[in-house]
Amino acid sequence: MKLRTTSISNRWFVNTLGAVIIVLSVSIVTLSLTVRSSTYSGIEQTLTGRMDELLNWLSSSGGQTSSEFIAIARDYIEQFPDKNTMEIMALNRSGRIFVTSTGFEPDQNQEMPDYEQALQSPTDSGKWVGRLNNGEKVMAITRVVRNRMGSLTGSVRYLVSMEKADAQTQRVILILIAAGVFIMLLITFSGIYFIRSILVPVQQVSEGAKKIAQGDFAVRIAKARDDELGQLCDSINDMAGELAASEQLKNDFISSVSHELRTPLTAIQGWAETLREDPDPKTSERGVGIIIGETARLSGLVEELLDFSRLQGGRMRLHVSRLDTVAQLDAAVFLFTDRAQGEGKELIYEECPSLPAVYGDADRLRQVLVNVLDNALKYTEAGGKITVSAAEAAGKVRITIRDTGCGIPAEHLPFVKKKFYKANQLVRGSGIGLAVADEIIALHGGALDVASVEGAGTTVTVTLPSCRWTEEHPDSAAPEIRNYIEERREANG
Repeated sequence: MKLRTTSISNRWFVNTLGAVIIVLSVSIVTLSLTVRSSTYSGIEQTLTGRMDELLNWLSSSGGQTSSEFIAIARDYIEQFPDKNTMEIMALNRSGRIFVTSTGFEPDQNQEMPDYEQALQSPTDSGKWVGRLNNGEKVMAITRVVRNRMGSLTGSVRYLVSMEKADAQTQRVILILIAAGVFIMLLITFSGIYFIRSILVPVQQVSEGAKKIAQGDFAVRIAKARDDELGQLCDSINDMAGELAASEQLKNDFISSVSHELRTPLTAIQGWAETLREDPDPKTSERGVGIIIGETARLSGLVEELLDFSRLQGGRMRLHVSRLDTVAQLDAAVFLFTDRAQGEGKELIYEECPSLPAVYGDADRLRQVLVNVLDNALKYTEAGGKITVSAAEAAGKVRITIRDTGCGIPAEHLPFVKKKFYKANQLVRGSGIGLAVADEIIALHGGALDVASVEGAGTTVTVTLPSCRWTEEHPDSAAPEIRNYIEERREANG
């Protein structure tokens, strides 16, 4: 996997590894300084403790004069037990070394900053860390000795090599650096593995999404794990399936609408040509009737498409008024009475004179009832029955249209109210009438439900809130209905 400079992996390396490097570097430096300081502090405390031990011994043995100090210091240093680990030397009042625990002649030219510091210090002590003339790094602590009168009698100087301490400190630092490098490598390799486990699926998702965007809805993205990326793959695959289904529905819709438009246009054109060539009055009368009928059919289809477009764009507005439900239902049933008789089908209307009024758009509600009744007649064979009934239940009006037609297969039933969907491709229609009807009823705060058994018939139930129910629950009504109610209340004072 090649890591691009603008990729997630690059940002991860810059941000995460950059932060880790800074934290590890600061930690290593801090720990190194702490180890060095602790080591030096421990050596200093050891030298200070031995110095206090010697000074206490000198105090208890006399040493008030310079000669007494020299004698006692010489005796102590010659018997000093830790000659292998540290060096002790004694200086007279003039600052010259007169005895040292090494047994060798001391270097009188060696600078002793700690001695100079001790002479100037109110605590009579001084410390120096540096290199001797031979290049060896040492720590030296000097304490001047004074008598009871405060006069200088001599000085004692402890000196220890720092070479081993520095070597030990360097080993610790190297160990810390090695641990830091190991942590960096561990984080780097684990990070590369983790990033690869994310970026590879993401690239696959990206490539699949590009293909889907280009119209290849058959693409499916392989899911490697059941994690968030796996869920994303499932979602995209589901989306591709939905898009494929929508594309098929759209194509079927275009084909269906094209056919629905072509049929009346063909009839109109054919009869217009016939009328131009045959002026016979009977032929003219028949032709004009067919042209008028086909024109009405064509106009209805165009209006249905326009309504669907308005609903999709949220541009459909209701012209609200208080409606007589019985009158609306009577008018819709009356429109189909002659058609039902002509097709040999029985249209049964079970009137209910006591239905409550509803708030709504009269034209739109009539459009819904006409659409449902038209479907019932289309899908019912000659000799079948269409029953229309209505009743009030829980403050709502329930209109039921039941037919004994072919019914809807169970696998198609959940989708019959979706746009462009046609369960039966053999029957004329655009496939959007029921979708438009469902949206119109929803705008009125109601519901359109479809129940069907294949081979036994279909039942469509339209439920609308009564005026009283709407006034009690204004929040469930469409904005136009709420405005209408408020305007009526204001008009009535």
